[in-house]
Amino acid sequence: METIGFPETLKGLHIHLVGAKGTGMTALAEILHSRGALLTGSDVPDVFYTDSILHSLNVRLFENFDAQHVPADTDLVIYSAAYSREANPELRAAIQRNIPVFSYPQALGALSIHSKSAGIAGVHGKTTTTALAGILMEALSMPATVLAGSAISNFNGRCTLIQGSEYFLAETCEYRKHFLNFKPSWIVLTSVESDHQDYFPTYESIRDAFVEYALTLPEGGVLIFCADQKGAVEVADIVLQKRKNIKFVEYGFSAKGKYRIRDFQTGAGTNTFAVGDAPVPIELHVPGRHLVLDAVAAIALADAIFEAETSRTFGAEEWESIAAALSSFRGSKRRSEIVGEFENILILDDYGHHPTAIRATLEGIKKFWPHRRLVVDFMSHTYSRTIALQDDFVASLDEADAVVMHKIYSSAREQPVPGFDGRTLFQKLCERRTDLIPIDLELGSEKGAASDQRLAQRPVAPGPNPSGKGFALYSDEPLDARDRLLEILRPGDIFLTMGAGDNWKLGKAIADRLRESRTSRPSGKIQEQP
Repeated sequence: METIGFPETLKGLHIHLVGAKGTGMTALAEILHSRGALLTGSDVPDVFYTDSILHSLNVRLFENFDAQHVPADTDLVIYSAAYSREANPELRAAIQRNIPVFSYPQALGALSIHSKSAGIAGVHGKTTTTALAGILMEALSMPATVLAGSAISNFNGRCTLIQGSEYFLAETCEYRKHFLNFKPSWIVLTSVESDHQDYFPTYESIRDAFVEYALTLPEGGVLIFCADQKGAVEVADIVLQKRKNIKFVEYGFSAKGKYRIRDFQTGAGTNTFAVGDAPVPIELHVPGRHLVLDAVAAIALADAIFEAETSRTFGAEEWESIAAALSSFRGSKRRSEIVGEFENILILDDYGHHPTAIRATLEGIKKFWPHRRLVVDFMSHTYSRTIALQDDFVASLDEADAVVMHKIYSSAREQPVPGFDGRTLFQKLCERRTDLIPIDLELGSEKGAASDQRLAQRPVAPGPNPSGKGFALYSDEPLDARDRLLEILRPGDIFLTMGAGDNWKLGKAIADRLRESRTSRPSGKIQEQP
């Protein structure tokens, strides 16, 4: 795939952003602004956390789409992949006026040409690995720009870290092979398995896309891959057969060499481990064994870039800086994000929407907070993925002590499938989890009333499944479950909203209600963690 470039110097260039409020587009706006571009943009009127970021960049923002929004002096237009050149009036107008038009992936590719670039790729772990690599770039004072796919607490709630442009580290997406626009000297490959079934109908098709991406590395380029993940290893093996002039670096618990993870332990609120022969132990204060893998992937990438910059590998001083930086990491938006804690009910939110990511996240949370009941609110994303992986989705929730489900959150690129919906998945869950009391808020049946009575008889005590029984609750719309959950949740619980849908709104609604009214929980004092 040919990567289209735009000027290396952006100072004074007028760039219009279509779909400006998207996380990636806002991150791109931060980079363009830092390099002197003048920005305007458009999007829907809904308010997102990105609105305040765009406002701080002095982006003139239109809250609908109209051809007249594209200023007369526009030099180029960049648009979110959620919009099409054919359907969006602003993109049609730009094309008619012969203004260069770039998709978001093409714009990332254009930026990658002007720096020594690293692409972080994989079905899981891209955002966290990019974030961790960013805090290491900062700790090592490297002249780098980092772009992650979510707001990062260590980036002051932004998606970017900007402290120079010699290096460019970016999360790169496999969907529709968007990552082929990017021109990396380093690639981090966290995981490869079946996903995006509407575009990659088989595992082999998505595997081959990652192979194609890895083969874009230049002579002397570096492929950093997870030795514990079968798909990543398979991609590395295929690439090795085709290319002998790139370097292969493995990391993980089963890896050989300097990025082997050893002495891993989980305590309440802390993961500790060591890396190869590194002179210092490392602590992470975020849950999950998979995040340890992400941290070591970031270390391997930082080490490779540091060596390219300084002609030496990490010494004792660098390892001390790395350990301190990783210990300070507090996660990213929608990745085991703490929404708040109220009356000893901890509310979390996580973007995990693939069975492997769900399973790893729940296992990590259970080990991190072993004495709390885990109530998981899961909303499946896209019919194609849900149908293809339905049994895996149900099995991935085994670690949950109670489960809430909703309708399938459909993508704009697909239509509902007759005979399969969110309740289908809920029924499969109930068949598998006979230990859970079923509650279907849409039915209002005697069965539901009986379930309520059984729930009311349970002791109110913290701990995993304290009464020996959990519950499985279904409501089509997430917010419809709010009042029932306010009755059922109790001190000591963790309530986790999980998925790529809009069920995060339910966690927020519960938090807001508990924050606003003590009468919702008369038995205890409502407190929010700072």
